Amino acid sequence: MWGNGSSPGDFILLGIFTNSRAHLILFATVMAVFIAAMAGNALLLLLIHTDPRLHTPMYFFLSQLSLMDLTLVCTIVPKMATDFLSGRKSISFVGCGFQIGLFVSMVGSEGLLLGLMAYDRYIAISHPLHYPLLMNRRVCLQIAGASWAFGVLDGLVQMIAALSFPYCASRVVDHFFCEVLLLLKLACADTSAFDSFLFACCIFMLLLPFSIIVVSYSLILVAVLRMRSAQACHKALATCSSHLAAVSLFYGAAMFSYLRPKRLRAPSHDKAVSVFYTVLTPMLNPLIYSLRNQEVMGALRRRLGHWAVGPPHLINMNG
Repeated sequence: MWGNGSSPGDFILLGIFTNSRAHLILFATVMAVFIAAMAGNALLLLLIHTDPRLHTPMYFFLSQLSLMDLTLVCTIVPKMATDFLSGRKSISFVGCGFQIGLFVSMVGSEGLLLGLMAYDRYIAISHPLHYPLLMNRRVCLQIAGASWAFGVLDGLVQMIAALSFPYCASRVVDHFFCEVLLLLKLACADTSAFDSFLFACCIFMLLLPFSIIVVSYSLILVAVLRMRSAQACHKALATCSSHLAAVSLFYGAAMFSYLRPKRLRAPSHDKAVSVFYTVLTPMLNPLIYSLRNQEVMGALRRRLGHWAVGPPHLINMNG
């Protein structure tokens, strides 16, 4: 029962793919999306770090979002791919706990950051003259730090709780990564109190930033309606469209996954939605924030031109 190098203390991840031809194609697709997510987020981080024109609050927050997305995909996908290719589907007790902690931390941090980024857009549109003062470096660091801190705290709490329960002989998890709600079903103890606490955490970590988004965009809408210039309205809406797209993708998947009633849950649905926000959303975020953003595209053209021409000292040597 515990073959392929696993031990009785390990959990068995059933995964999402089989060896059928259709699933092999799906696996190749997921890996292509994973590579695109890694490349897109790494490139966005590089552009923001190296181009002085992108050293603004909005791009600072985007760099943090890319860092969270990179950590998220690296927490889930490499293990999933290794299990599928090797046929060894076990994960150690401690490894499962770490995966839970990292996954919850990144999802929680990203949700809070997206919420607080809506406040940044509100300040930029409603108070443009005071924007540099209201969104100074200290405030930006506090916003990013709070997002990371609350997410990591949530991840630590769930990781410690998951590792503290005793588990029965059956340790088969019907998923492609360690998901705390599924682990609780395998515990040989009453987990009802922690179930309630976990649901309260989900409500807080999802609805609090979502409330900030709703309030911020309500105030933005009021500010836009007061603008007399059609060009100013268009510019304001264009500024918000990328963030709204990212918010819709993230919160749509997260709320469907965690806030729907238990009687409507099905393992196949959970796996499909999990692929969406652990792999697909991290790939789409850099595309959303770059393809429609002239500043990012300009930074990319300058970087490509720099790579094509070469560093100044090489130009002098060749000249």
